[in-house]
Amino acid sequence: MARPRAHDETLRTRLLDRAGELLSAHGPEGLSLRRLAADVGTSTTAVYSLFGGKPGLVRELYVEGFQRLCARMERVSRTGDAAQDLTALGHAYRDSALANRHFYSIMFGHAVPDFTPDEQAWEQALRSIEPLREAIAKGIEAGELIDADPAEVVFAAWALVHGLVSLELSGSAPVEDEGSARYERALRNGFAGWRR
Repeated sequence: MARPRAHDETLRTRLLDRAGELLSAHGPEGLSLRRLAADVGTSTTAVYSLFGGKPGLVRELYVEGFQRLCARMERVSRTGDAAQDLTALGHAYRDSALANRHFYSIMFGHAVPDFTPDEQAWEQALRSIEPLREAIAKGIEAGELIDADPAEVVFAAWALVHGLVSLELSGSAPVEDEGSARYERALRNGFAGWRR
């Protein structure tokens, strides 16, 4: 009979979520492994066992944030209508950011100045926008979007969505009861320039 794992996926996820919260609220100085372990009700040995130390924990925060984003983006059903698909992907991006805002500073904000993602972590980050690339490539092939370099359209679409979400997360967006409706209007109007 196999021995049960001492440190399971549930504990790993709890540690990553709490580490992201500590990093977002207090910066890298607030991300103490001892405090993290105490907050989650485990030992520093568990943290070291799962992540190998603080650099490994920071790397896993980065990867986890992009894995969650990627999972949301991949769950978006394709309709075959480029504008509708791009808007749905934009909503998935926003939903992921709002649900996982505590990962956002490590994913995009250089929350830990000396952290540089390794090649494997960087590939995970790039995978998260693959659904966007696919939707844009199909839209161009189908003649729904202008005949442009797909990479240029991907960059513009991502910049629009990321900018809107960043403003919302930082509290810089106008406060309205209809945040989702305002976001959708901005997406549709922004993407309209790429339609044929």
